[in-house]
Amino acid sequence: MAAPEPGDEPDAAPRARYVRAYTLTSGRTKAKVDLPLEATLERITLEGAHVPEGQVGQILEICHSKSVAEVSAAVRLPIGVVRVLLGDLVELGHVRVQATLTESSSVDERRDLIERTLRGLRAL
Repeated sequence: MAAPEPGDEPDAAPRARYVRAYTLTSGRTKAKVDLPLEATLERITLEGAHVPEGQVGQILEICHSKSVAEVSAAVRLPIGVVRVLLGDLVELGHVRVQATLTESSSVDERRDLIERTLRGLRAL
């Protein structure tokens, strides 16, 4: 069977270009801020602050009251990349990391956190 000639493909659309996730972080693999998977995030509205665009802007838009893992699932990016980008947003003052579990957290608090995180991951 002969290979098709260029132009023989009637509806050939150009292939989509793919940007590797690590280019979003400039090759960085670690966030400067400690961000556990279960950490709940709070978006902070800064008057007159520059709002990031692209993937970082999308992360900022959806991160309020979600965990790091939920944000990663929602934007469909690897957790390591999302951690680095969220760390940048924390440093810029756009996002605050809420305390999650401590040594004195009850079993119910721990179970609730795990259930919320799993629900968020399953929603996508």
